Amino acid sequence: MHLSDVTWTDVRDADTDLALLPVGSTEQHGPHAPLGTDAYHAETVAEAGADAYDGDVVVAPTVPVGVAEEHRRFDGTLWVSPDTFRDYVRDVVGSLAHHGFGRVIVVNGHGGNVPALGEVTATISRHDDAYAVPFTWFEAVGDHGSEMGHGGPLETALLRATHPELVREGRIDAAREGASEAWGDWVPGTGTNLAHDSDEFTANGVVGDPGAGDAALGEELLESAADSLARLLTAVSERDPSA
Repeated sequence: MHLSDVTWTDVRDADTDLALLPVGSTEQHGPHAPLGTDAYHAETVAEAGADAYDGDVVVAPTVPVGVAEEHRRFDGTLWVSPDTFRDYVRDVVGSLAHHGFGRVIVVNGHGGNVPALGEVTATISRHDDAYAVPFTWFEAVGDHGSEMGHGGPLETALLRATHPELVREGRIDAAREGASEAWGDWVPGTGTNLAHDSDEFTANGVVGDPGAGDAALGEELLESAADSLARLLTAVSERDPSA
């Protein structure tokens, strides 16, 4: 059940306390992929996970702007502070819990949201009338997760499988030319990244080779992420949050 598509009486009659809240970002993904890539992916994975789950679950509307100031030098990127993001997610989860959906998985599509989501879901579970956990799709696709990059093979593959009309295929070569191989400017042996913003290490915002991710890989990623999310839904449904 997607909240945007149903009526209030449908929600009233729903027989579940489980909800998924997709969160993404509006930020650059190189010259070939849309600014809404992370939001599209979060919503796609949430819907696929709900379909794969053997039970009822509510899917909330996607939060489209996240913690993305690291991409601020690329036009069109939007961002909010971590405090604003945490507060917004906490309030939305509180709204869901008010209507009886007190077990919430926040389905994330953006790496910059990860620290704030870990903090806010812990706060919700400790102090609010709800239980919440984060789920980041590219951390739940097995060995492929190491290929993540940014606007690279994984994100482009998933777009090609689910939103192929949004990939600017004629710009893939240009995306490759300005891409970096790794995220950051790391000092060997220190574990320290000298770069705070993405333009410090990638000329066009891309990390990795977007040409290496085809639609077949995208379908594999979606199936893997959906199966992982369905397993997590089962675990959350069975957990005693007071334990």
